[in-house]
Amino acid sequence: MADIDRSTLKKAALTDPAGFLAFGLGSGLSPWAPGTAGTLAAVPFAFMLWPLPPLVQILLLSALFVLGVYLCARAATELGVHDHGAIVWDEMVGYWLTVLFVPLTLWGFFLAFVLFRFFDIVKPWPIRLIDRRVGGGFGIMLDDLLAAGYAIAVLLLLQRWTGVL
Repeated sequence: MADIDRSTLKKAALTDPAGFLAFGLGSGLSPWAPGTAGTLAAVPFAFMLWPLPPLVQILLLSALFVLGVYLCARAATELGVHDHGAIVWDEMVGYWLTVLFVPLTLWGFFLAFVLFRFFDIVKPWPIRLIDRRVGGGFGIMLDDLLAAGYAIAVLLLLQRWTGVL
């Protein structure tokens, strides 16, 4: 994570509604594993998203993705760092997308969490390449969208082949 003092991070996260959202309602300020903290902050909201009709879910997540492009770009510009670890709106949207493909159970939400975080951290091809080459808010959001795609693929395979979910 880029070396930015805590007061600058807190100012960016807590003095502006856009920053508050980009920093995952403040969860991105966690000194340990801010991406994981941001994903944890997304969990309660996932339970509210899940019961909505599928079309509403997709439209809402599309809007949240577009909003994230703006929020993440603005926060990155304010910090002067592309995809600073404290910017976690992208993790939140990625997790919300992932849970749409699991049953509404603690086990399903837990597996979605673990798999999404794994792929977001490891960044298998082409995620790492995109993370390095695609700039701005779109780039920040896109790598987490792809991590969600990998997690969803594994979840669907688990459902089909093992009946785990």
